[in-house]
Amino acid sequence: QVQLVESGGGSVQAGGSLRLSCAASALTYSMYCVGWFRQPPGKEREGVASVYIGFGGSDNITYYADAVKGRFTFSQGNTKNTIDLQMSSLKPEDTAMYYCAQALFLTGARCERRVSGDFDTWGRGTQVTVSS
Repeated sequence: QVQLVESGGGSVQAGGSLRLSCAASALTYSMYCVGWFRQPPGKEREGVASVYIGFGGSDNITYYADAVKGRFTFSQGNTKNTIDLQMSSLKPEDTAMYYCAQALFLTGARCERRVSGDFDTWGRGTQVTVSS
């Protein structure tokens, strides 16, 4: 089974940036969804961004929650099995443990919804702390 490892978390001041990476232990070629979720202290986990990888690894479609739209952006990581999330203009309310997750054979519409139960592989998380 594929394993996911997050990295890139840290502590920054409001307005700063961080780049999170999600590395998979094996390459999944197409038709799957990668999502980023976060869980602030004392709150429930929420999905913040997801990317649908289309057939043949092309026609990728990205989706963002309203709270992060315009500030968070997906990009290809340093290796073929790494997907990065660039986070800019960070706010204190972005403070949370961030998790990446993968769901196979998910439709684009379902990927957009970021329902936790649809994702069968999860990383252990990376902490992001934004101070005011």
